[in-house]
Amino acid sequence: MSDSSTAAEQTYRVVRNDEEQFSIWWAGRALPDGWYPEGTEGSRDECLARIAEVWTDMRPLSLRRRMEEATAG
Repeated sequence: MSDSSTAAEQTYRVVRNDEEQFSIWWAGRALPDGWYPEGTEGSRDECLARIAEVWTDMRPLSLRRRMEEATAG
């Protein structure tokens, strides 16, 4: 079995951190500290499509908040 066929068969999950940044991680493996499951599992392409759908603002949450405060103040 080649590496590409193994990767195609691998199940991933969409994960998110406290800064509302997204990534994919192998399903069944422990998540790194600070990352939480978003709820989507599937192929790599399915997970990346989900991220493209939900992660529309690439700025970290802390930066978005600071920018909103600066605009409001």
